[in-house]
Amino acid sequence: MTDAALDRENLSECNITVIASDAGSPPLSTKRTFYLKVSDVNDNAPIFPRGSYSAFITENNYPGVSILSVNAKDPDENQNARVSYILEESEIGGSPVSEYVSINAESGVLQAVRCFDYEQIKQIGITIKAQDGGSPPLSSNVTVKILIQDQNDNPPQVLYPVQTGGSLVAEMVPRSADVGYLVTKVVAVDVDSGQNAWLSYKLQKATDRALFEVGLQNGEIRTIRQVTDKDAVKQRLTVIVEDNGHPSRSATVIVNVAVADSFPEVLSEFTDFTHDKEYNDNLTFYLVLALAVVSFLFITCLVVIISVKIYRWRQSRILYHSNLPVIPYYPPRYSDTLGTGTLQHVYNYEVCRTTDSRKSDCKSGRAGSQNVLIMDPSSTGTMQRIQSEKSILDEPDSPLEVSSIM
Repeated sequence: MTDAALDRENLSECNITVIASDAGSPPLSTKRTFYLKVSDVNDNAPIFPRGSYSAFITENNYPGVSILSVNAKDPDENQNARVSYILEESEIGGSPVSEYVSINAESGVLQAVRCFDYEQIKQIGITIKAQDGGSPPLSSNVTVKILIQDQNDNPPQVLYPVQTGGSLVAEMVPRSADVGYLVTKVVAVDVDSGQNAWLSYKLQKATDRALFEVGLQNGEIRTIRQVTDKDAVKQRLTVIVEDNGHPSRSATVIVNVAVADSFPEVLSEFTDFTHDKEYNDNLTFYLVLALAVVSFLFITCLVVIISVKIYRWRQSRILYHSNLPVIPYYPPRYSDTLGTGTLQHVYNYEVCRTTDSRKSDCKSGRAGSQNVLIMDPSSTGTMQRIQSEKSILDEPDSPLEVSSIM
């Protein structure tokens, strides 16, 4: 019989020796040894070696990259000691934690699911549960804090002076300004952190570099000499703002400075506003385009008109120089009734005349100078006399007769 609770994790097996002896003299005894093995029950939960973990990951990482690995031990054996890792459900910025990280159930490797952005989220707190395979299963939890490290992935942002696309902003500097006169201050920020957000200001270009300077740390633009009447009214400065990252990122800002004592003097110089320039550029483009279209249409119409004129002129020249033949026509129903016997038939001619034809070339016969007999081939000799050409013309099929002067 056991006189205490057995703990397999402390004593998993042992040998028990039992001695049986009598009360004789001398006493006799027998010894027997028993081997005792303690079977396991699931009475221990998995144990993490640390109470919490911290991990670091650089932003702009690749999805699937390993963050850290956790390992829990279970002193039980066999199935009771088989540990599985589970990511406890929680929310990060309104989204499930599973959209940010995942864990391998067998190995305990924690991986990133998405690309992290330090400017959006700087750290993630999650809870990992280690659960054994006993029945009922036992488990334990551990917290993991993932710190996202910043990269220099953002250039500086200029807050002042505001860069407007439609208008021109200029800082006024009186001509009586002394050395060290504060013209303006360039204000910029960098959303990165640490040394990636340390900014420095440099004067990159200037209309007169001997007149202005920019503070390296504060971005203040000041005069470095006395302003004179010879200085141009319109001054243009280009300031570059750089951060301290590796590699460094920069931004440029244009500062317009008007060296004048009165506002009308400034307006007389700053007349080329940006929006006016853009408007004029667009207007010029459309005017050139319209002029090109109109010119093309005009040239096309001119070519067509000249082509038609040339075609008609060539046709008239061809008709003027042509010698068309006279084609005789023999109508079967007409005969000569003059009795001269010269012509057995009446001839019809198609005559083409030109402007240089003479009057004696051709002559048409008169209606009262001759009689025409119309003969019907199917009749037996009956003839009808037609006294004038008028009756012939009344018939729609009667041709106009023209006699040639031989």
